Amino acid sequence: MASINYANREIVIKIVYYGPGLSGKTTNLQVIHQNVPDNTRGNMISLATEADRTLFFDLLPLNLGSVKGFNTKFQLYTVPGQVYYNATRKLVLKGVDGVVFVADSGVGKMNENIESLQNLRDNLAEYGIDLNNFPIVLQYNKRDLQNVYSVEELNKNLNPNNVPAVEASVIKNIGVFEVLKAISRETLARINKPAGPAPQPGAQPSSAPAPTPQAAPAPAPVPQPAPAPIPQAAPPAPMAAPAPVPQPAPAPMPQAAPPAPMPAPAPVPQPAPAPVPQAAPPAPMPAPAPAPAPQPNPAPAPQQGGTFFKNLINRMDNR
Repeated sequence: MASINYANREIVIKIVYYGPGLSGKTTNLQVIHQNVPDNTRGNMISLATEADRTLFFDLLPLNLGSVKGFNTKFQLYTVPGQVYYNATRKLVLKGVDGVVFVADSGVGKMNENIESLQNLRDNLAEYGIDLNNFPIVLQYNKRDLQNVYSVEELNKNLNPNNVPAVEASVIKNIGVFEVLKAISRETLARINKPAGPAPQPGAQPSSAPAPTPQAAPAPAPVPQPAPAPIPQAAPPAPMAAPAPVPQPAPAPMPQAAPPAPMPAPAPVPQPAPAPVPQAAPPAPMPAPAPAPAPQPNPAPAPQQGGTFFKNLINRMDNR
């Protein structure tokens, strides 16, 4: 929708020239810019690359007089035609109010025209715009060439909705301003279409009364809530009683009485290692009874133990 500046009492309408590469979009703006009075045109901004003459856009503000006290200003843009600049084309279309589709009439260019038109449709759809209900004018350019498609062929492939179409030869300044006037009419007609929505509000009141009476009967059924006996739901409350179901408190499940402390394997009376009869200190080998050999010198039996062993040793030595 055109932007309106109430402070400056100005309506700004954005027109974009769209089409395949080298179809004549930039040339259209150059011709317009050169042929309008200096006081009605702004500066043209053009950016060119090796691949296309307009990488971003050409800007041309045109002051076309006053409309109901508002000055009308048209801003004309072109977009690059190459496919790999689609992001730029989409950006330039933001806020567009009308489109001039510049088609190349040269034989062999039909597929490029169709592809570019479909690309325009797709990019506008991303902004919620249906090309079938949008201001658009077709310019069949390069009609000065010898091998060109007929207007019928061009209309058949590019103009199924029968929108305004103009034959042109931009380099010869033929059909350039006719197209500008046509798109100006289309966009202004769309902007001045508040009359279209008017009938809709009128229809709303007519439909409004209908629902209003329907709302009246609604109060009657309101008493229906009387079936408040819904408290029947209360009965379910007793059902809570099941809670007391003394589910046999899991009688202390005789948890298998803790396996009676398995008689700790009674210390298997491992026969107490019978005191290994540690070979009793070799019982004093009953030494041959100390035959009271005639010991001439019965030593004064002082320390018997000591004499006994001495005697025993003596005897063993004697043997």
